[in-house]
Amino acid sequence: MITVVGTGTGAPPQECLAGAELVVGGRRHLDAVRLPEAAERIVLGPLAPALDTMAEYLEKERRVVVLASGDPGFFGIVRVLAERFGAAALDVRPGVSSVAAAFARVGLPWDDAVVVSAHGRDLRTAVNVCRARPKVAVLTGPGAGPAELGAALTATRVLVVASALGTDDERVERVTPAEAAARDWGAAVSVVLCLDESRALGAVRTVAGPAAPPVRWALHEGEFTHRDSMITKFEVRALALARLGPRLGDLVWDVGAGSGSVAVECARLGAAVVAVEKAPDGVERIRSNAAAHGVDVRIVHGSAPDALAELDDPDAVFVGGGGRELPGIVAVCARRARRSVVVAMAALDRVPAVRAALTDAGFDCDGVLLQSSRLAPLPGDVTRLAATNPVFLLWGARNPVSHEGVAQ
Repeated sequence: MITVVGTGTGAPPQECLAGAELVVGGRRHLDAVRLPEAAERIVLGPLAPALDTMAEYLEKERRVVVLASGDPGFFGIVRVLAERFGAAALDVRPGVSSVAAAFARVGLPWDDAVVVSAHGRDLRTAVNVCRARPKVAVLTGPGAGPAELGAALTATRVLVVASALGTDDERVERVTPAEAAARDWGAAVSVVLCLDESRALGAVRTVAGPAAPPVRWALHEGEFTHRDSMITKFEVRALALARLGPRLGDLVWDVGAGSGSVAVECARLGAAVVAVEKAPDGVERIRSNAAAHGVDVRIVHGSAPDALAELDDPDAVFVGGGGRELPGIVAVCARRARRSVVVAMAALDRVPAVRAALTDAGFDCDGVLLQSSRLAPLPGDVTRLAATNPVFLLWGARNPVSHEGVAQ
């Protein structure tokens, strides 16, 4: 057996080391314990050599102990060990995870928190989760710490930076994103909590983790504030959402957002969303609709494509409208989008240029003309069909291997 010991927020129980012939762990873990005199010690760096040495000890039925941080089964070394040696070969003694300890320090429950690791991973997923959810714990790493998170987030969030948990040097500091971005935090950060404090307590939950996806989407237009029926109809929105594929960790742009119905629906499905709208009254409608549906939507008041220049690259983009500038806007969006672009338009004349903008950017392009008729009551308890205006929906899907940096 390999005994895997989580240090929790302090040193592991000394009795776990009794009889160990090989002890593997980070330098600070090894320095914090008293090893058996005859035990070989391996300071973890590259995993492969350590795993090979562990295999040699196991073949000779010699006792191996691995020291790890917190709960080693939670974004920890248990996964690697189970893949190499099999779960049956492991005796795991978990400690208190850094996430649990950090939430305990600030007096918050965390059964409704989203936990995301940025250690050795692309920071953008963690950033987008922080933008979309009110309670997030980020496991940090070099180049993906409080400063980098703070630089990407807005003042609507508070960061709780927990460093050196369980040691004499423990610090738990509450800072704004701007304050976090301006500091050098060193290497002792254990975890960063990203909180929308107005919603941080959350409701009583039955299932742990992020909120369940909505049971309904493609909501009726009547569930949004809009002007003179200037809103993406739910039939069009349903197909647009299917082609956008918004999910937790994604960033979606809604360009020419109008009432923000697409933006709100993408946010309800877990994505971080930026809505770009040039009309001041449209900006207020988007803000009202986002608040009514309990989601975060970042609103940029400006005209595309200029308003897009300072935004982070999106995973998916929805473009609405039909002005002369539409093909140029789509071309800019297509150059930036990592996965897909969906365009809704009423004018047949715009279709060829928009399609060319998508294909020229390397997208596989497809589309439909959507024409629907809804049931409508007539006097005498009878029903007629009421036609909605036809809409062209074009979408481009990027082959992931053709776009450098796309996360798989």
